[in-house]
Order: sequence, then C-alpha cells, then structure tokens
Amino acid sequence: MLKFKLKSLLAVFIAFLLGSSAVLLSGNAYTGLTYGKQKVVYHINYDDPKKQAGALRNIQNHINAVGAENLDLKVVLHGNGLALLLEPDSLEKLTKFKHANATPKMTAKIDGLKDQGVSFNVCANTVRGRKVDMESDLYNVDQSDIVPSGVAEVAKLQQDGYVYIKP
Repeated sequence: MLKFKLKSLLAVFIAFLLGSSAVLLSGNAYTGLTYGKQKVVYHINYDDPKKQAGALRNIQNHINAVGAENLDLKVVLHGNGLALLLEPDSLEKLTKFKHANATPKMTAKIDGLKDQGVSFNVCANTVRGRKVDMESDLYNVDQSDIVPSGVAEVAKLQQDGYVYIKP
C-alpha cells in the first residue's frame, strides 16, 4: 500500500512539474523571447489619418511582442505618407497635401515610438518636390532623418536584411 501511494505521489509530482513547465514556456511567447532579433522597415506612402494611426498601433504592437531591445525598426515615409509628420498649420500653404496628421495625439504616439528606438526616415524627393520646409512644416524631423529617396531607402533596407511591412 505504501509503495502504491509513493508511486501515485510521484506521478502527481511529475504531472505538476510538466504542467508548470508548460505554463512557464508558453509565457515566454509573450515576452519576445521566441522572436529573437529583428530588422524591420515599415513603409508608409498614404495620407489617411485612420490608416496612419493603425500603422503606428501595429508598430507599437510589434515592439510589445518582440521587445524594443530586439528590434531595429525604421519607418520610411514618402509621397502622401509625409502627412504623418505634417503640421496642421502647414496644410494651407502646401497645396499638394490633402491631410496634415501631426496632431497632438499623433505626435505623442510618434514620440513614444521614437523613445523606443524607432526611426522615421523622410524622403528628400518629396520634401523638395512638394516644397516642404523641414523645420516649420514637419514635426520633429532633423537633417539626419532625411533620406535621398523613400523608395530607394526601402529597397536598400531590404537588401540589408530588413523585413518589409506595409501596414
């Protein structure tokens, strides 16, 4: 009888250990431990404010899943995509844009992403072609954020091993 109880107790203990291990391992999927390091480029060339807000939400969800320390994440903006960083006061003078989405709510999200290491690359062709004044028309953009060509930058990043995402 004692032998049977010891075997039963041992079986229960082993089942408990296996169950605990499964719970612990499944929790790691949500901390980014299973994803490893990632290099990602998000491509935005549309001006719809809802779609742009959705793209920023996708980026934050990506960071939450993988961990900022495991991500090299760049957002490339060109054409209408510059509307994400376009100051609302600039819309009147820049007739080649339909939207200016750098509202306080949107800029707070952008700042939060930048604080987590996300870089926003802006197409010089669009800046020049649409007569955008980088200092007065765009939110929180400096010369180091400007790339010669948005599409060429996307291609270069893909050649450098970045995974392409168009939200």
